[in-house]
Amino acid sequence: MRNTHIFTAVFLLISAMAGTTTGADDIVVADFEKDTYEGWTVTGEAFGPGPAKGTLPGQMQVDGYQGQGLVNSFFNGDNSVGSLTSPQFRVERKFISFLIGGGRNPEQLVLQLLVDGRVVRSATGLNDTAGGSEALEVDSWDVTELAGKMATVRVIDAAQGGWGHINVDHLVQTNVKPQGAIRDAERTLVAAARYLHIPVKNGAPKRVLSLLVDGQVIVRNDVELADGDPDWWATMDISAWRGKPVTLRVDKLSAGSTALSRMETSDQLKDMAALYREPLRGQFHFSPQRGWNNDPNGCVFYNGEYHLFFQHNPYGWGWGNMHWGHAVSKDLVHWEELGDTLLPDAMGPMFSGSAVVDWKNTSGFGKGGQPPLVLIYTAAGNPTVQGIAYSTDGRNFTKYSGNPVLQQITGGNRDPKVFWHEPTQKWVMVLYVELQGKHTIHFFTSPDLREWTLASITEGVAGTAFLFECPDFFELPVDGDVTKKKWVLLGANSEYAVGTFDGTHFKPEQTKLPGHRGRGFYAPQTFSDIPESDGRRIQIGWFQTETRGMSFNQSMTVPLELKLVSTTEGPRLTFSPVKELESLRGKTLALESLTLKPGDKNPLDEFQVELLELRTEIEPGDANEVVFNIRDSMIIYETKTQELTVNGQRAPAPLRDGKLQLTIYCDRTGLEVFASDGLCYMPVPFNCKPENRRIFLEARGGSIGVKMLQVHELRSAWNTK
Repeated sequence: MRNTHIFTAVFLLISAMAGTTTGADDIVVADFEKDTYEGWTVTGEAFGPGPAKGTLPGQMQVDGYQGQGLVNSFFNGDNSVGSLTSPQFRVERKFISFLIGGGRNPEQLVLQLLVDGRVVRSATGLNDTAGGSEALEVDSWDVTELAGKMATVRVIDAAQGGWGHINVDHLVQTNVKPQGAIRDAERTLVAAARYLHIPVKNGAPKRVLSLLVDGQVIVRNDVELADGDPDWWATMDISAWRGKPVTLRVDKLSAGSTALSRMETSDQLKDMAALYREPLRGQFHFSPQRGWNNDPNGCVFYNGEYHLFFQHNPYGWGWGNMHWGHAVSKDLVHWEELGDTLLPDAMGPMFSGSAVVDWKNTSGFGKGGQPPLVLIYTAAGNPTVQGIAYSTDGRNFTKYSGNPVLQQITGGNRDPKVFWHEPTQKWVMVLYVELQGKHTIHFFTSPDLREWTLASITEGVAGTAFLFECPDFFELPVDGDVTKKKWVLLGANSEYAVGTFDGTHFKPEQTKLPGHRGRGFYAPQTFSDIPESDGRRIQIGWFQTETRGMSFNQSMTVPLELKLVSTTEGPRLTFSPVKELESLRGKTLALESLTLKPGDKNPLDEFQVELLELRTEIEPGDANEVVFNIRDSMIIYETKTQELTVNGQRAPAPLRDGKLQLTIYCDRTGLEVFASDGLCYMPVPFNCKPENRRIFLEARGGSIGVKMLQVHELRSAWNTK
């Protein structure tokens, strides 16, 4: 018994020396479950009249908090500011734990612990780039040395703009160290194969994943790492360091996370058997193997191939980590993805741009008589500048050591479109610049792609988004007459101006002309350097096709041939699917000289397919409407107004020679509809139900005459054998 008493006394003495209270219960500092911040001092507007009940209007889904309420400074949006200060309390436990989320800014978005008016501990949110997650995570302070002191907690929101808010909940004093995040977790392995496989969980908090070689950070990306089983595997090409040890570092990992331990190397991509067979994969629209894509970049014909570069996040389902992805095709239909060409560097992420073939080797990058392929891009760091990279094989690219070739004009300068102007023997760069609150296009000229001189500035239309970012600029013959040409200046939303250009100044004759008439179409770009023998101006756009649950997200439109045609209002662009798509045709249903009345049997009832091309020419007769139902997508033509509606999207589509002309492409992720000889182009993304393959045609209010109708089942463009 005496020995037991001695042991107990020693244990209590050690516990007292360590500052612990054996068996002491946790003390809740604040749980924010009341309707007001009772006892707390509030300044400004950011924190509202009381704790938020979860997600606020205009905010992404907030989760990870406890109970019903939390501190959420998104009240009235990201531009509101303020502070929130607790009553005093005594520090009575070893740790103060809390849940925290929102924006990362140690100066302006911060949770602070104050003793005697001094900040002794602080923490900030989790997000400092676009995208991200509103999930709160466990964090804590070790306050052992502050035992017995009086303290207050203060929450500050002094930030405005994106991620200009902070979320906090469940402040608790405890003697048990919370199982929070592990900081700067590392793992070293040998780069024994080409690929590093990274586990990704869509919607998980973004972590900063760095790859270090010889102690230097070589690659840094924000990744939604999977703590447990991943939704999919992202791939990083590490072949440049084959055989060398590389270190993987994650800025923060949840306790028990297996993200680092699951990473492995291989010479093969994971889950290849399912690639291009995924249920929401467009079967004749380009999309990357993995990750997010947006703007097409660097569209060019070089060495017998169409090169499509694109904004790519290889490590996430959403926007971020902007690289230039790269794919090639010999026919604009079948694409081979080659991997990422331009990676983020010290100048910033790789934003949009263009590509040219320097046939005369003005840049000096060509070798052995081989003209170089030159990429011109925006490096979106601080400052935001323009750079170039070059290749003589279309596969391996070198960033120019003299970058940037154009310094920042304003923080809103981006997306260079470059072309060779033969009459003046100079390169021309068309650059979007947000200048004094206006959308402007700056024209620069250069003899060699390295040195650029400002030539002129064109402004958009006041109060509109006309000529906002991702400009394209090209010359087209009117009605195919090469002696009558006009220049087209086109913005990201595909609105355009038509005019003349002398090598330095663009003089618009008509502006703010509508391009596409649908939705989900953005930042289109035309291919440069297509041989004169072809003579086409081919465009491709970002098709905003959301594919939730997949390992990829978004796609490109089908390639489009652009023309300028005369109308009573002046020259106008037309859009048509390229003829190469006809190579995908399979079985066909063809109808001619058919009269269809209301209530007649559906003439397409027996032709049920997943992927289709439909072409028709119809005389509306006395019908009020001509209606197609393509896999539950409604396409309605109103004969009196001569307007076309596709899934609620309405546009004028005038009859041509008294006839309705329609071409419809249907893929798993949407429709592209062409009417009026291409004067009306309506891309409309939506996810088709796989079990619904019905095609329906009917006349409403009167009879129609179907002069010609062809429906082609289309094969997949992906080689899935």
